[in-house]
Amino acid sequence: MKLVTFDEGRVGQVDEDEIAVLDVPTMREWFERGGADEIGERVALADATLRAPIVPKKFFHTAGNFREHEEESKVVDWSHEIAPWIVFFQNVDAIVGPEEPIVYPEHLTEELDYELELAVVLKKSGKWFPPEEAMDYVGGYVIFNDITARDIQRREMRSGVFSFCKAIDTFCPLGPWIVTPDEIPDPHDLAMELRVNGETRQTSHSGRMSVTIPEILSHYSALGYSAGDVLSTGTVSGVAGFSADAASLYLKPGDVIEAEIERIGVLRNPVLGWEEAHGVPAPSRVRW
Repeated sequence: MKLVTFDEGRVGQVDEDEIAVLDVPTMREWFERGGADEIGERVALADATLRAPIVPKKFFHTAGNFREHEEESKVVDWSHEIAPWIVFFQNVDAIVGPEEPIVYPEHLTEELDYELELAVVLKKSGKWFPPEEAMDYVGGYVIFNDITARDIQRREMRSGVFSFCKAIDTFCPLGPWIVTPDEIPDPHDLAMELRVNGETRQTSHSGRMSVTIPEILSHYSALGYSAGDVLSTGTVSGVAGFSADAASLYLKPGDVIEAEIERIGVLRNPVLGWEEAHGVPAPSRVRW
């Protein structure tokens, strides 16, 4: 089953080329209730504007899970170690949906990067559970593109933490829909690819995670989950910032990013400059 939020926040279930509208005001409430009935209305999928499928109460952000990402950081002598078991919270107000623009804040950064990630949606609340029980909490899977300002990240990491670099407005594309576990028998057997303007930048496989989704869910359960919470599982190799010629690969206005995960779909977002997005020139350059 593919669950979508569309148009002005309506919730539905994709049925081939149509959306069956569901009797629930938000996707988060769909998970809190444990489902919802159809209201008998159908909308053509081609005529609907898909939104971010869910705005969670909490967005758990994993870093360092794909060790191939750590290995590529060593090649370019990245400023800090990418340690395993890094978790921090994403700014849910930065979430955008499919086809919505990522706005380039050129007054803040000159090194805008992409990070393809598989994310998990929690179907019920819980805490302190073992890996053996973790999959009972999985309500679905969604694509996440972890947009990152690398120059800001390097400065933040001097203190040992980072969040601003990944939490700026529009830096959290999520979508295009939530695919329920019945359509994804094994979340560790999914091909992953990210393209910029049709050129492949990241290509990997969810089987390359260092620790499994049940282990991640169990480990972070000490923080407590709510129904509808989202948890990312880390990015794969191929980011611009860890390449030998990073400057040529960083995102710029006019780029189009396609983040694709097998069995889920494609999350597509354009990059817009500040003035094009807001109708006014960017503010003065911020000095850190």
